[in-house]
Amino acid sequence: MDVVSEVSVCRGDVFLVALNPTRGQEIRKTRPCVIVSPDELNAHLSTFIVAPLTTGGHPYPFRVACSFQGKAGFIVLDQLRTVDRERLVKRLGRLEEKALDQALAVLQAMFAP
Repeated sequence: MDVVSEVSVCRGDVFLVALNPTRGQEIRKTRPCVIVSPDELNAHLSTFIVAPLTTGGHPYPFRVACSFQGKAGFIVLDQLRTVDRERLVKRLGRLEEKALDQALAVLQAMFAP
């Protein structure tokens, strides 16, 4: 059995996620993503809302600067995806609380202005 299938998934965790196949301008390949769905959902569903992390790109208002595993980059909130547990390759760690709080504040502003 796959190790990730037995791992609990919590908001703020960073997983390596297989995002392919994609279409158009969607972020591609297997990359780190932060779990942004609430723990109440994560405990009961096998799908999770994730935001990809990137070391490139531009500092748009809907991209939150962060540092993960010693690399500076952004949480790409304009590329949210809902992914099945099967796409989670492995747990990489946890995002800093400050960056997670900023990301959740931006999401709130995006969806409930």
